[in-house]
Parts: sequence; structure tokens; C-alpha cells
Amino acid sequence: MTEDAIRTALSSVSYPGFSRDIISFGLVRSVSIQGDSVRVEIQVQTRDPKIPEKIFKDCHAALDQLAGGAEKVQISIDVQDPPGSANTPGGVAGKQSIPGVKKIIAVASGKGGVGKSTVSSNLAITLAKQGLKVGLCDCDLYGPSIALMFGVADQQPMADSQERIIPIEAHGIKLMSMGFILGDNSPVIVRGPLATRYTQQFLKEVAWGELDVLILDLPPGTGDIQLTIVQTLALDGAVIVTTPQEVALIDARKAISMFAKVNVRILGIIENMSWFECDQGKRYHLFGENGGRVEAERLGVPLLAEIPIDPETRLRCDQGQPIALADHAESHVSKAFYKASQSLLVQTKQMEA
Repeated sequence: MTEDAIRTALSSVSYPGFSRDIISFGLVRSVSIQGDSVRVEIQVQTRDPKIPEKIFKDCHAALDQLAGGAEKVQISIDVQDPPGSANTPGGVAGKQSIPGVKKIIAVASGKGGVGKSTVSSNLAITLAKQGLKVGLCDCDLYGPSIALMFGVADQQPMADSQERIIPIEAHGIKLMSMGFILGDNSPVIVRGPLATRYTQQFLKEVAWGELDVLILDLPPGTGDIQLTIVQTLALDGAVIVTTPQEVALIDARKAISMFAKVNVRILGIIENMSWFECDQGKRYHLFGENGGRVEAERLGVPLLAEIPIDPETRLRCDQGQPIALADHAESHVSKAFYKASQSLLVQTKQMEA
């Protein structure tokens, strides 16, 4: 029994609701071996008592056999309050709001390639077209695409007199993205703590000003960035993006479970790539049919939209002119996003009632 063997065993223990383990999250502070006994010290930031209880149980399950019995394993968990204040205006216990921002909505998916950034961009635009002041934060540090989709990839943000980052504005939306900082071919190579620092800087050190809605375009999955956001920000809800096939829905359920663990309301599901329509009007369901609708019914949440596969949508994103900018009469996709944003506003207003 060695420290390496213990840490390897603990790497099988996931943080509840997330796909990442407690070792890679950096929650294991120390491992010590005294004779034939093991002591593990863990630190978590949460107000949910079920989380340390689950970690405690899973750690024993991972170590008891290795150590030769539960009596030889001592698990110590230091539970701390997440950063923030329960007295923050508009916030909840342990979480912070962003000054001047009325609503914070996350757009998430369990896996990549489902069109989450496309959905985030077009939702932001349709909300702005309804008279709201909207911001969009690209929280995907490793694959930022918002700068390209808004046609401003060549711009770089400046700082104000208070050393806050001034967001780039395009199509009436205030934007922040790692894509503004890096060149097109520059990879982001950062580990968990640095990813957390970048995320916090994008959210709290940006001069967002007065916004009705700030949309957070999350990276796919349930990793460091998602954990940072749900632990520190008072989210008003989340929109889940999926495609109809089961392999995407499986991962979407993981994202939904993550938000449930931290009591973030699911505002609805958007099914992307629902079908491809030929000139003759015949629809081909390339990735399956009604997967998002069935999942929404199972969860008891709205299906906000079914967005078809459309070559113009892809083309306009590449040109920095998202499809939602098109007139509803010219584009059925633009109309679908408009209806989705209307349904989203209904959900947020119901939260206020």
C-alpha cells in the first residue's frame, strides 16, 4: 500500500453530479500512511450536506479493501462555504450575482458537437431584438467560437480606468471570449486552477454594465469550469442543448443531473439538428426523431425549440452573421430561435411570480 496506490484508488471517486474525480479537481489535500492505517484529508466547498456524505462513502468504498478494512481508513472532510455572501443582492446563499446583471442563464450540453454555441449566439440575438440588454460570455476556454460567430475575431478587449475588461460589442450584444485574447491557431493549455481563474476573471472582472440577461456559453461536459460557475454564481436557470439521438441525450442527462445537484432550475431543452428538409418539403430525421421532446416530457420541462439542420445557419455563423439576424419571413430557423427566446422569457418571468 503506497500513496500512489491510494491516490489511484481515489481517482475513481467522482464529485457528485460531475464526471471529474476528486483527485483531478484537486480536492484531496493530503494522503498519509501510518503503519497499516491510511489517513486522507479532503476539502470541499459546498452548502449541500449530501455532497460530503457521498464523497465520504465513495472514498471508503475505494479504499477499504486496499487498506484491509474500514477501521484502517480515516477520511477527514473539511467542508467550507463556497465563495460569496448570502447577503449579496439578487444572490442565494454562498453564491454571488454580477453587479448590474438582472438574470444569468447558462447554456449547456453534456457533449460537444451539438451546436451549443450556435444556440447561445442566436438566443442572445433574439433576446436583444426584443429590446433586452444582453451579454454573452464564452466560457469554453479550450474551444472558443463566439468571436468568430459574431464576426469580431480580430478585435481585442481594452481595460477601463478600474482595470476591468471592456467587452467587445457586436450586433447589439456585449461579448467576452478567450477568442479575443488568442490568435486563431493558439491552443489553450491550462489545468484546473488556471481554468478556474480565467473563468472567474471573465465573469467578475468584465465591465458588463447594466444587462437584462447574461448568457453563459458553457463548455461541453461537467468539468472544472462548470464546477466554478455553479458554485460561485447565482444562476437563474440553465438551457440544455442536445441532438435527438440517444448518445447525445445520455450526456445531456449528465448535465441536467449536475444542475440538479446544485439546485439550478432547468428552463428548458433545445433540440438542435432535428431534421434536414429537402426542397420538396420532405423531412429527413438524420439523428433520430423526438428525442428532445421525450426527454423534456420525462423531466417536466419545456421543449423550447426544435432547430433543423440548415446550410444557411452554418454559413452565416462562419460569416459572423448568426441566422437570428435574418427576418422571420426569410428563415424558418430564425423564427424557431425567436420562439425559443420567447418561451425562455416566459420561464424566467414565472420564476419571479
